[in-house]
Amino acid sequence: MTTKFRWLLSLAVAGACSATLIAQPPPPASGVTGIAHIAFRVSDLNREIAFLGKLGYQESFAMTNAGKTTEVFIKINDHEFIELYPRTDPSQPLGWMHVCFEAGDLNVLQHYYATEGLNPSPVRKAAAGNLISSFNDPEGRVTEFTQYMPGSLHTLDIGQHLGSARVSTELMGIDLPVREGAAMKEFYTDLGFEAEDTNGNVRLTTPGAPDLHIELRAAGPGSQPEFLFLVPDAKKAYEALEYSGITAQRNGGLVFVRDPDGNLFIFLSTGR
Repeated sequence: MTTKFRWLLSLAVAGACSATLIAQPPPPASGVTGIAHIAFRVSDLNREIAFLGKLGYQESFAMTNAGKTTEVFIKINDHEFIELYPRTDPSQPLGWMHVCFEAGDLNVLQHYYATEGLNPSPVRKAAAGNLISSFNDPEGRVTEFTQYMPGSLHTLDIGQHLGSARVSTELMGIDLPVREGAAMKEFYTDLGFEAEDTNGNVRLTTPGAPDLHIELRAAGPGSQPEFLFLVPDAKKAYEALEYSGITAQRNGGLVFVRDPDGNLFIFLSTGR
């Protein structure tokens, strides 16, 4: 073996090792650690805020532009929020817009996604003061990632607006109808989720947030996402919802509620 050949071989091996190191997923504490928010475009902002208030959720803060409210943040807990956007044009579709996952270290996670060929946007600071990055899933939906930062509006609100009457204090996940099942499964595994085929659906969890639950199911006519909230007792949750004036349906350990625009919230009993 010539000296030149040995040198070229060593470079090739070094390059392969470097690529392997770069492609390694970040440790769980630096990756996806939960859901930061789910976002909806709503037909009537005040009506939606009032509905969520009956679930016990309070407004944390809002963004305005030229005196008009452009975005409202409703708190589920100190790490999970519901973002509401008013419809400003009749052509804009109503309902769920996107999910945003919380990251332990967004710069590390964004770099890993870039090496995976997912083409995430550069990490930047959003208006609320947190880091953010995003890209589209195979079906064109935006998927966001954020890292809460010291001094951000979310961080400054820790311990506040935690309504004592919250029906649920935890958004567990999303049941998502998809058209491109195989592509969506690959997309989420590229994000670092672990996939399990269950009764024809795909159940996704992630090491950094073992309680987080994303379920992919085949989309049918009129199918829509379902948002899963945990409750200790379905019967008590149902009674609390009915008492607050919300029409609910109960089926064993599940309670079903629709918001004014028809989005479906499911309260799931943990038995704890």
